[in-house]
Amino acid sequence: MSVISPDLVRLDVDLGAGTTDVISGLARVVHAAGRADDATLLADAALAREAQNPTGVPGQVAIPHCRSAAVTEPTLAFARLSRPVDFGGPDGDAELVFLIAAPEGGGKVHLKILSKLARALVRGDFRERLRAAATPEEVVAAVDDVIGDLPATTPPEKTRIVAVTACPTGIAHTYMAADSLTQTAAARADVELHVETQGSSSTDALDPEIIRQADAVIFATDVGVRDRERFAGKPVIEAAVKRAINEPAVMIDEAVTASRDPQARRVSGTASTAEKKQELGWARRIQQAVMTGVSYMIPFVAAGGLLLALGFLVGGYDMANGWEAIALQHSPGNLPGNEVLVDGAPVTFDRSGLALYLGAVLFATGQMAMGFIVAALSGYTAYSLAGRPGIAPGFVGGAISVLIGAGFIGGLVTGVLAGLIAYWIASWRVPRILTSLMPVVIIPLLTSLVVGLLMFLLLGRPLEGIMTGLTDWLSSMSGSSAVVLGIILGLMMCFDLGGPVNKAAYLFATAGLSTGDTASMQIMAAVMAAGMVPPIALSVATLVRKRLFTPAEQENGKSAWLLGLSFISEGAIPFAAADPLRVIPSMMAGGAVTGAVSMALGAGSRAPHGGVFVLFAIDPWWGFLLAIIAGTVVSAVAVIGLKQFWPSRAVAAATVDA
Repeated sequence: MSVISPDLVRLDVDLGAGTTDVISGLARVVHAAGRADDATLLADAALAREAQNPTGVPGQVAIPHCRSAAVTEPTLAFARLSRPVDFGGPDGDAELVFLIAAPEGGGKVHLKILSKLARALVRGDFRERLRAAATPEEVVAAVDDVIGDLPATTPPEKTRIVAVTACPTGIAHTYMAADSLTQTAAARADVELHVETQGSSSTDALDPEIIRQADAVIFATDVGVRDRERFAGKPVIEAAVKRAINEPAVMIDEAVTASRDPQARRVSGTASTAEKKQELGWARRIQQAVMTGVSYMIPFVAAGGLLLALGFLVGGYDMANGWEAIALQHSPGNLPGNEVLVDGAPVTFDRSGLALYLGAVLFATGQMAMGFIVAALSGYTAYSLAGRPGIAPGFVGGAISVLIGAGFIGGLVTGVLAGLIAYWIASWRVPRILTSLMPVVIIPLLTSLVVGLLMFLLLGRPLEGIMTGLTDWLSSMSGSSAVVLGIILGLMMCFDLGGPVNKAAYLFATAGLSTGDTASMQIMAAVMAAGMVPPIALSVATLVRKRLFTPAEQENGKSAWLLGLSFISEGAIPFAAADPLRVIPSMMAGGAVTGAVSMALGAGSRAPHGGVFVLFAIDPWWGFLLAIIAGTVVSAVAVIGLKQFWPSRAVAAATVDA
């Protein structure tokens, strides 16, 4: 099948003064030759492609090209212009113009034509042959010599999609979303999918060549995408990470559609441009920024909290009374006794020697890590809103919050403020000489100054009052008030199983750990225990009443108990996604019971994560376990009862009795 014929050639013609005129003229030529149903649609597709990147090439040649539903067969139209037109080529206006028009579902035809033609146009003899041609037939012969015939049919082309998944903790949702997308794409013949998981364990970055070849991008994230600029210019589908778990096929379909739409929204290349503002809206952006701050804060909390717990385990539970003096005044060659001078007064510890010294070192390291949590929360919240220029002002604001006693509430406020102010300053039009100084000097300087003035002169005292009031209220809790708080936290932990509400409760608990007071440790224990219940309860339920669950749920139940014991609430997501009306209320009931029992028994945790594997940091450990058992029983009974007396059609259709 020849892609060019004499009726597709125009010699020494004036098609107009601009690219729009020339492309529209060649589209009419293709339509007149019977190879396109609609000249306007074809021209629009080619002009949309031209708007992305000019198609001028060396030798005063242009190669506009596109795929369009208006095209009926692969076609190459040619014009030798009497009035050259600027197509953005490196050596002046184009005299020779080829329009490559391929059917929308025509595989890689236009790429084959383009590659062969581009190689030929590098040769001066081929260009001169086109310039010297006296008839359209001579042009056709010259082109056929370098391109030749193409197959009448080509196999359908796969849509190449790349995806990034990321959640605030980077533990479960990140990888579940990736698996959901990958498994769905693997079952389709028309899609080739590659996923980059930006999780806490590691990030296996996509090959730059795979990104370059991609037709569309999926961002399934609750936090900012790292190195977003790699995907600049690609059509993008962007949503929360849970949507990729619940609706992977829909997201892939949307990405395929976007890849064929010249007007589809495209990756802006940065996390702080006006385009992204329009894409997400400020409410969504601020929520995502806070989740990003939480994501970067959690490693400080996890490392610091566990080191504090190890310090207590090794050095004794009175370690908090003199860890700094022990760590700084002693060394492996000068080990402390059981009595140490702290601020000039002797303090007696129940341990001595190497155990006491190592415990103090572990505790001191943990304290330093915990000291960064508010600054990290603030700094990376600002980073998500404004990019790198927001990091320094955000950290400064977080440090000021700690200094004036505003705590994590102040850190949230300063992070959002610093990000918005830095974003605003970055939008200023400044003289060219200042452009390079903006991100590294001017924006951080001005933003830090404004945030500092706002905190010291206006916001600091009210935020400090709120934090002090919250701390006093937590410290004064006992009896029924503590139980009520436990119920609320348990409900929050089980409402969306790792989503924003769950993360809000977890942030409330972990931020309080930095104070070291008893009430904060009890809140941490209640939150962790409630978050462990859903996967364990569902695992038990699938074991006790197997026939009430689908085969897929039965398989998930075999591993969900381990996720629950590790405090990974997301292990319950497959169950909740498949049957939310029965699963989520049941889990919330168990979470509420767990939170209430944990608070009532006064269980406290010095560790922010780890589940049963950090029992050494929980006191009393038996109260913690009892709360989990109580909540597990309630949730398992509730979900079995709801599924028994309100049967699921999906289960009836898919379950095979054991």
